[in-house]
Amino acid sequence: MHLKFGAIAALLAGLALAIYVILQIGIAPLWGAIATAGWGGFTLIVLSGLVVIVFLGIAWQVLSSAHPRWSVFFAARQLRDSASELLPFTQLGGLVVGARATILGGLSAPTAFASSVVDVTMEFVAQIAFIFLGLMLGISELRASPTMAPYATAMIVGTVLLVPVAIAFVVLLKRGSGLAAKFAERFLPTAVSHTEAFGKALDELYDHPWRLVLSSLAHFVAWIASGIWLWVVMRLCGAHVSVFSAIAVEALLGGLRSVTFFIPASVGIQEAGYVALVSMFGMGPEIGLAVSLLKRARDVVVGVPVLLAWQFLEGKRAFAQQNGEVR
Repeated sequence: MHLKFGAIAALLAGLALAIYVILQIGIAPLWGAIATAGWGGFTLIVLSGLVVIVFLGIAWQVLSSAHPRWSVFFAARQLRDSASELLPFTQLGGLVVGARATILGGLSAPTAFASSVVDVTMEFVAQIAFIFLGLMLGISELRASPTMAPYATAMIVGTVLLVPVAIAFVVLLKRGSGLAAKFAERFLPTAVSHTEAFGKALDELYDHPWRLVLSSLAHFVAWIASGIWLWVVMRLCGAHVSVFSAIAVEALLGGLRSVTFFIPASVGIQEAGYVALVSMFGMGPEIGLAVSLLKRARDVVVGVPVLLAWQFLEGKRAFAQQNGEVR
């Protein structure tokens, strides 16, 4: 899970872009937008953000026939996101860390990693629908924007092309046990000792299509909740914006982050993306940047304790294994 040269270069480029955006907007207007939210507003941002994780935990839990406590998946999903946002990993690194949390919660390693892969797939399927919704809600503003209008058609075509890609990925994972085994061996070498067991766990998950449908629906609700959460953050920063506009911004930003998944935490991309997108709906660039930084501050406040708790539990488990208490 260590960063490779390409990821390091992407991270540095993202940091440079973020710094450039901050310097272009200026500290004074940025601070004014953040100060409008205040400590009370920031507390609301932290707490309301957990609603999104609630639905993400549900989306993951419904996939598993083992049915551990929902709290295990809630904590594991928050850990996955915290690792992706705060540690120098790509999204794959966050997936591995989240799966480790479900193992600590009682799932077998093959089931934990197989359910993680399927959960990510169902989230991707739901995101395509969410991006379509965002395009429908914001298409007039998108075409009217001098900056974004040249990319409007490409965004629509790109979203349409994601549909066969998602279908092909689901079919390959469902029917290709050999592909699943190679995936496990290539990306999860220390976590899944038996790639055959991983393939069987994957097949078992795909043998229950209604669970896949329920997971996708829960993910779609989570995406909608993320748009409503963005609306809350924007309002706290002083923006007068409708909830539908906020959903459109979040959907388009989510698509942008997906395309730039190779940049850890989408550093710079998120900041520049929010700045460009909020301007389409008549908001100043300082609002977009303030929203991005407040969300990142929320990630730190929630993520650091979560990551420390995970390290404590991993250390406790390792100590128990050394003393023969855990097999």
